[in-house]
Amino acid sequence: MLRSLPWLAAFLAFAALSSPSAATTPKGRRADVPISDPASHVNLFIGTLGTGHGHVFPGVTLPHGMVKVGMDTDSPDNHAGYDSDPNFSATGFSQLHDDGTGGSVPLSLFKIWPFASCGDGDNNRFEVCPTDVNSRKVKRKVLADGTPDDVAEPGYFASNLSTDIRVELTATRRTALHRYTFPASASIPRLVVDVTNDGQQSNSLPTVHIDPDTARVTAGATFAASFGPGQFRAYTCVDFRGAGFDLGKPTEFGMYIGNSPIRGFVDSLQLYTGYRSELGALLGFAQDGDGTTTVVARVGVSFISSDKACQNAEEEIPDFDFEGVRSAARAEWNELLGRIQVGTEGVDEDIVELFYSSLYRTHISPADYTGENPLWESDEPYYDSFYCNWDTFRTLYPLMSLHDPENFARIVRGMINIQQHEGWLPECRGATAQQWIQGGSDGDPILGEFFVKFADYAAALNVSADALYAALLADAEHQPPDFNLQGRQADIYNALGYVPQDVVEPGGANTKQVSRTLEYAFGDFAIAQVARLLNRSADADKYTKRAGNFVNVWNPGVVAPDDDQVVGMMQPRFKNGTFGFTDPRHCSVNDPTSATCFLVNTNTDGFYESSPVVYSQFVPQDTAKLIELQGGPEKFIERLDFIFDKNYFDSTDEPSQQIPFMYHYANAPGRSTQRSRQVIAEFYNTTTNGLPGNDDSGAMGSYVAFYLAGLYPVPATRQYLLSSPYFPSIAFFNPVFNTTTTIRATNFAGNPPDGTGGTVFVRNVTIDGVPAPSSCFLEWDVFERGATVELVLTDDLDVPCAGALPPSLSTGGFGPL
Repeated sequence: MLRSLPWLAAFLAFAALSSPSAATTPKGRRADVPISDPASHVNLFIGTLGTGHGHVFPGVTLPHGMVKVGMDTDSPDNHAGYDSDPNFSATGFSQLHDDGTGGSVPLSLFKIWPFASCGDGDNNRFEVCPTDVNSRKVKRKVLADGTPDDVAEPGYFASNLSTDIRVELTATRRTALHRYTFPASASIPRLVVDVTNDGQQSNSLPTVHIDPDTARVTAGATFAASFGPGQFRAYTCVDFRGAGFDLGKPTEFGMYIGNSPIRGFVDSLQLYTGYRSELGALLGFAQDGDGTTTVVARVGVSFISSDKACQNAEEEIPDFDFEGVRSAARAEWNELLGRIQVGTEGVDEDIVELFYSSLYRTHISPADYTGENPLWESDEPYYDSFYCNWDTFRTLYPLMSLHDPENFARIVRGMINIQQHEGWLPECRGATAQQWIQGGSDGDPILGEFFVKFADYAAALNVSADALYAALLADAEHQPPDFNLQGRQADIYNALGYVPQDVVEPGGANTKQVSRTLEYAFGDFAIAQVARLLNRSADADKYTKRAGNFVNVWNPGVVAPDDDQVVGMMQPRFKNGTFGFTDPRHCSVNDPTSATCFLVNTNTDGFYESSPVVYSQFVPQDTAKLIELQGGPEKFIERLDFIFDKNYFDSTDEPSQQIPFMYHYANAPGRSTQRSRQVIAEFYNTTTNGLPGNDDSGAMGSYVAFYLAGLYPVPATRQYLLSSPYFPSIAFFNPVFNTTTTIRATNFAGNPPDGTGGTVFVRNVTIDGVPAPSSCFLEWDVFERGATVELVLTDDLDVPCAGALPPSLSTGGFGPL
């Protein structure tokens, strides 16, 4: 496998990114690193205010780490545990979270909780400690500006509780390290290991054991999946050590059930328990002299066994070195984030912060559970927390293509291995449990994205082309017994070319027929792209034809109720070929019925989480054909304007993501630039309320990063749509190619605050000094070989594409692969 350069060697090798004298970027090494510590530009609190529903995880993880250790609160929006509203109390510090999800609260497993005291004076007794989650919770200290006294940076989280206890967290891939500093008044520092309180209060079959000599706590329990019907079992192993002193044996220990600690019990078998009882371990320790006492808790996690959790902890953090683990985590983040470098002259710090924070969130999920798969044994990587592919296939993986192909390859290998053992590619998955599919078989464009970009390197990255293609064909051709959880409703889709509204099959819900048809068609396009690379010409033709199935749900006679000039919509269709009708306003802010189009069995209108108006624009494989269906370029531009002017564009939801860039296809790239910048100005910022909705496992983070980079991807192709970056320069280092591609705006003049106007529109483009084939998109080979792309900007909103329009199937396809 090709390896990336070590961070230090790379840093020493760099030559100035923003230097106007650098006409081309040297090949075979990275460009300069003007931002040597990009972690310092990451704001982990963006989108953490519960009322904003960003559900962002601000705790500690490594890039794609399994452990995500952080604070849990009693907020009703604690999907990632945390809420930056200081009115909510802390309830524990748990080891596993997801980022930016909806549905029920996922994970939040194995909370640790400190007590400075359990009562006043002589009543500070073990037996009166308020151990249940609602009795023990306390507020955080609050700073002068009204925010909670919390600190977060890549690799580190800290909070000062109102009990005068300071909590600090860091982590490795499968192990968390906690540091609790108790005040001098804490005569018996105590710690709870909460085994049963996950985010849904769903536990069953808990087991807990305390070693009274070493204070080691081992435990496990079964929990419910948060977005599906399944369950999973998880385990933990907790060890304690004094910081700078010998902690010794626990001075007191026992089990608790509910709010009742029982001194001296060492095993949950000693307890009378009921279904979903709250239980765990409580331990007290001796003070470190007369001053503050600092206790470090090492918490291993496993999905195999408590012994494996102990093994993980001992291997990854053998010496309890908190500062060493913290430093290593930050260095790992810096190496990864530093592969994309931005010039900062003339750029507000908030924009730099927004970019690196968004890039950071791209690498929280999916999570590397390698070695932690209880379902089968394999030497292949195992990744989880695909939550869900429907959210992430559009932008997250194309961003990984640009700078992190090694992790991308491991994720693809893991997906293929799941298909080999379960029959179909994973779609939505959490903690080893299958979860509900939101759209089509959206693992297909993820595998297509990887192979189209890295076919020549697949073997070196240990990705089998044959296994990848077999996994795609399994999705496309074989209907699973439950297409709510895996694969496609393939039989009838393949027979008719669409999913009909009036056919009920025993293998899944009769919902999302139109949106699934559109996504199946795009998946077929991705399969065609892979088939073409593998010289399977008959298959390539077959799936290219299927990629045109979107026309089968296009009803040219439907008129938008709020604009009679907007004619033609994607609509549900019956098995006999006639069309049903769904109000184009359905599931939008303009819907008179206020429908949500979520996963509801009675939702037979044909669409998921967005309106017919928005879904009528989702044909990334053939936007040229879509323009034809919608009446030509002028009508297409008018329709896009209608989507924005009438508020159909939904910044909180993924089906809208590509819409601002669609003006490119109608030869109006300046309008794409302005719309995308207006979206950033209106909906995204660096505050705790800086996201308009769920981060969706980094889907919104990667989306924002692309907009700020002046690019937008077409997955499973070798093209990126091109606009202007928010920076005078931006450079992408790709460790597999060992090359850097720099995009430089030669007359950068800053970013208009409201996204309107400015010298931000691309007039022409050169690549290594040669005029580019188009000013509207870049070919992948620019990033593969390493190049300098120079943009000349203008203030002319009506600037056209210089050269070719972005490709579509109906205008000749996407070029040589």
